Amino acid sequence: MDPLISKLPQLDPSGSLPLYVQLERALRHAISAGVLGPDDSLPPERELAADLGVSRITVRKALDALASDGLLISRRGAGTFVAPAPHIEKQFGKLSSFSEDMRARGFEPSSEWLRRTVGLVSPDEALKLGLSPGSTVYRFHRLRRADGRPMVIETATVVGSALPALDVVGDSLYQALEALGRRPVRALQRLTATLLDEEQARLLGAAPDSAGLLVERVGFGRDGRAIERTVSVYRADTFDFVAELIA
Repeated sequence: MDPLISKLPQLDPSGSLPLYVQLERALRHAISAGVLGPDDSLPPERELAADLGVSRITVRKALDALASDGLLISRRGAGTFVAPAPHIEKQFGKLSSFSEDMRARGFEPSSEWLRRTVGLVSPDEALKLGLSPGSTVYRFHRLRRADGRPMVIETATVVGSALPALDVVGDSLYQALEALGRRPVRALQRLTATLLDEEQARLLGAAPDSAGLLVERVGFGRDGRAIERTVSVYRADTFDFVAELIA
């Protein structure tokens, strides 16, 4: 049996969903969770069908659905592979949200909440945001996806006066701030090379200690006061940061 099969949930012939849908969802989850990474090969259809105890038609329908979503590609004479992660250019000098960037490039953004908390500002946050010790801040930790693929881990800290409550933030932090008239109008950003730790690599579907890009942004309102600090960790093989330079 192929090692991949042992990592997939068992298909249920008596379940409410057709077997090909169950297999499609299992493979889709394996890709998004990093069990299957970019350019990994899948076993041949005949082998998948035999190991799973289903027909080749069931396997083909599941693979075709994933291929139509751009998650799998077929290479003549070589087999079926997980599609390479999309490579995205991000304007380093433009103040925009992840959701806005992805939609502008034809991707559908989504978020997976890791945790949301309210608490007292840390010394480092107080320094970056210009807050007094004991100030309240909201913290938002999310895994951001494009077309279902994990792209970036975001940790945003927002000053307590900018939001009335944690749950006003949905898919887009900047959209929530804009609705409240508190969207940043300028920001300072710093780009640093990093290595993904085990947890970051797991969330982003990459190998531990693979290259990452860490971007720290502090956004300021019209009154010049800091509103949010966001630390984002990207897979280095999926993003290019571009800035226009004028003499």
